[in-house]
Amino acid sequence: MSWRTVIISRRCKLDYKMGYLVVRGDDIQKVFLDEIAILLVEDPAVALTGCLIEALSEKKIKTIFCDSKKSPIAELVSHHGSHDSSLKIRTQFAWPDHVKAVIWQEIVSEKIRKQSCFLEEIGKERESALLRSYIGQVQGLDASNREGHAAKVYFNALFGMNFTRSADNVINAALNYGYSLILSSINRVVTSAGYLTQLGVFHNNMFNHFNLSCDLMEPYRVLVDRYVYNHHFCEFGTDEKHAIWGILNQEVLIDTKIQTVMNAIKVFTYSVFDAINDQDASKILHYQII
Repeated sequence: MSWRTVIISRRCKLDYKMGYLVVRGDDIQKVFLDEIAILLVEDPAVALTGCLIEALSEKKIKTIFCDSKKSPIAELVSHHGSHDSSLKIRTQFAWPDHVKAVIWQEIVSEKIRKQSCFLEEIGKERESALLRSYIGQVQGLDASNREGHAAKVYFNALFGMNFTRSADNVINAALNYGYSLILSSINRVVTSAGYLTQLGVFHNNMFNHFNLSCDLMEPYRVLVDRYVYNHHFCEFGTDEKHAIWGILNQEVLIDTKIQTVMNAIKVFTYSVFDAINDQDASKILHYQII
């Protein structure tokens, strides 16, 4: 089972040889490809061979490229994620609107539920209760915008009444970076399953290549919120970015089994596909904090 996150932080050449990722820098290091779940290339000066790109695609290893500020800017997405991807894509285009509405209602409700539970854990009982009251008000495709109302209450409770998600500050930098890791992990599962990340259940921005993944990641955002709230960042540099990757290795409970977040994302994503295709939202499997 692939489980490792490999971070390339210095200029070097990445090659492929006999099943291994070969890192050629001041010295030569090798990592068995079958162990790698995510490859993060932080330095734009890193060079990759075509042979390695082919192997990364075949192994369905999520490969993320960063800009000069070490923030994710692009990722490697295979053209063919599954042997029956053509069928999956046709099915995806035919997902009924009324089914997507119910699925989105379930996803948003779970997101607000997890936000409410977190607020209760940190002693914000009044705000937690308010969010719980929103859950029963969520409509198909969240026509009542309970998600938006919940977000305002939630973030103000976490980071203060003057906090806004649009501000340029350390908290938002950490949140955005953490969310990008969750999004990339979900992209990996969606493409491996043979579906299109562009075609969402609710999100439908014509400029967003990851509409479906943005839908699916919503209940997992709270894991990032927890991490940022608990670590009280004064700055958000390279060390902090490397540390936040630990979220993906955190253990949670899903489908009666203890899994890493990375594996839980796969279980959850596949359950959503089953729920949509079978038109049964009760098939969606959600994680629990342990």
